[in-house]
Amino acid sequence: MRRSHCAPSYPLLIALTLTTNINVPECGVFTLGRTANRRVRCYHCVSAHIRIREVGALVSLSKLLNNISEAAAGPQTCAVFDFDGTIISGYSATAFLRDQIARGELSPADLLQLTQAATRFGIGSLGFSALMAVHAQYLAGRSESDYVANSERLFRRAIAKLIYPEARQLIEAHRAAGHSIAIISSATPYQVLPAAKDLGIDHVYATNLEVIEGQFTGGVVTPTCFGIGKVHAAERFTEQQGSDLENCFFYSDSTDDIELLEAAGHPVVLNGSRELKTIARASGWSSADFSSRGTATTGQVIRSIAATGSLVGSFMMGLPLYALSRSRRDSINFSISLFAETASALIGLDLDIRGREHLWKHRPAIFMFNHQSNADMLIMASLIRRDIIGVGKRELKQLPVIGPLMGAAGVVFIDRSDRRAAIETMKPLVNAMRDERKSLVIAPEGTRAPTRKLGAFKKGGFHIAIESGVPIVPVVIHNSGDISPKGEKIFRSGTVHVDVLPAIDTSQWMVSTIDEHVAEVRNTFLRALGQPELSVAETAALRRETPEDLKPEVRGQRKRGSRQSDSETPQSATSSLLSDFDADSARGNGTPLQPFEHGVDQETPATRH
Repeated sequence: MRRSHCAPSYPLLIALTLTTNINVPECGVFTLGRTANRRVRCYHCVSAHIRIREVGALVSLSKLLNNISEAAAGPQTCAVFDFDGTIISGYSATAFLRDQIARGELSPADLLQLTQAATRFGIGSLGFSALMAVHAQYLAGRSESDYVANSERLFRRAIAKLIYPEARQLIEAHRAAGHSIAIISSATPYQVLPAAKDLGIDHVYATNLEVIEGQFTGGVVTPTCFGIGKVHAAERFTEQQGSDLENCFFYSDSTDDIELLEAAGHPVVLNGSRELKTIARASGWSSADFSSRGTATTGQVIRSIAATGSLVGSFMMGLPLYALSRSRRDSINFSISLFAETASALIGLDLDIRGREHLWKHRPAIFMFNHQSNADMLIMASLIRRDIIGVGKRELKQLPVIGPLMGAAGVVFIDRSDRRAAIETMKPLVNAMRDERKSLVIAPEGTRAPTRKLGAFKKGGFHIAIESGVPIVPVVIHNSGDISPKGEKIFRSGTVHVDVLPAIDTSQWMVSTIDEHVAEVRNTFLRALGQPELSVAETAALRRETPEDLKPEVRGQRKRGSRQSDSETPQSATSSLLSDFDADSARGNGTPLQPFEHGVDQETPATRH
């Protein structure tokens, strides 16, 4: 017996109601008998006067978090999340499809076949397993290890930015309560596992593709993780935790998951369709919508453009001050503060700052911050306010109007793909800090991180600290990616939490022990972020193993068609200010990614990963 969605059956329901004496319930499940031979979920009140029921009020995120806190603590309380549309906005398959098209792996005929299959699935004439089989055939003969590596890259480039910050909060709340957490998705593990790893979720059930001797066969492992298959997977997961579905939260956006929503003791609809929201209202389930991801509103676009443009207006407003005082420094300080206030107001950015006193105890200083977002420049301007010199990528200099203004404000533009040129460019920073008592603002990761996970630190800022002898003040930005994740140009309103940590004395540092200093400073960030600390050796290894798509210096070298050898790196403290733009990360491609382990558990329709 196949469950249908209500919308396609609506004309039939109207006809039956108006021409027969069928007593259609206001809501719930009823059977049309031999007419349709299927159960239909009624979400309209069908009568002689047709009316559409209003969708009930949505609950707030704080209410969902409160529900979690009220549940029993410990691993016997389980939390299961769907993936597409629930943890992320939209569908991860879209990123993979676009990538296949860009690589020329799909012809127009192939794309047409996939579209036809998706359409047939949507109208109910093609089953989920058959749909997956159509997709899998295009991977036949391909190396799984290559596909794994590509899936990691696609996560960093296209999928990470789709993760709802609210979903992160729900997951963290369950983790804080000691609950057992899993993702159960009809997608493939290649779409889900990179995100699960980033979110710290160890249990993943997904639909497997058949792999023999490291290559895809073009087949799908059955039964798949869809419909009732998700229920079986959830039963298996909860049983492993010594629990059952009655003690399980299940979060989903889709009517395809109706069986598990009905079976779970704590069903929650997230970002659901009108149909699913109405079902949730009739069933007494919690329902919430998240607006932090997805298509930007017209207002968000306008405010984002205005916030960026306010940099120009702020510096124009500083010109009269310069004309009267003839102080370029005072004029720039005024403009930086004005920009911080204006842009923050335009996008609705609030800062929750702990340790504000450490911003002023030591000046000049090197303010090191972890880099997640385009909003970080605005955040650091709001914090530091005055007497700033900064470091930016050379590409920013080419921006019309904005580039020259950033240069006038004291930003030093570096070519991250050319270590020698970067070293020469950075040398004047030491003099500016010593003689003009300006403070350096620098992101030791060297590029924006795609998620909240702290990236490897480069050594350039640490060489500057050794040469100048000024203290390092760590500025830990927790969630600026909520405002504008990597890859996005739109700013969304919200509160960013910032920890300004006590200054770290560098007066006794030496180049010979720089790896220890890098690990020391990075671990202060990790502690504040609640992430595991690393040893000196592990910190150095992380730098070497950084994926090449997160190494701007490698991307630049590829564009120029050449690489500089390690032997060309200057060795003195003065000349090696940017030895890490980057001697370590420019060497090696990192550790090879391993294929996902397979092993079909015949007791559950989905393989646990």
